[in-house]
Amino acid sequence: MAKVAGLGSAKEGTHHWWGQRLTSLALIPLGPLFVLQFGRLLGADRETVIAAFSGAGNSLIAILFLIAAFLHLRQGLQVVIEDYVHTRSATVTLLILNTLLCWGFMIAGVWAVVSISLQQVA
Repeated sequence: MAKVAGLGSAKEGTHHWWGQRLTSLALIPLGPLFVLQFGRLLGADRETVIAAFSGAGNSLIAILFLIAAFLHLRQGLQVVIEDYVHTRSATVTLLILNTLLCWGFMIAGVWAVVSISLQQVA
């Protein structure tokens, strides 16, 4: 029955597959937009960066990119860990570490963008 319903032994194969496809699709436009926006700010002074992120557009692109990228990274690393780590304790440890690091970096990145966007140009 699990094969017919499209669910694997963990009962979440379809959900995981769709999650990766949705984050991939989101990253197609967000990736280049983020790289272009961030690339032109490399080496810029503090006031220029604050001015660039003070508008909702640039901040929204950066936040959406960070969320999609780290969710996609977590799911991709999960597949690698599940496929190539064969001891149960190491798999569980690495999956927990993967989730904590990806969520931590995502939250830190979103927090950085929000804090920059809320600053006033002096």
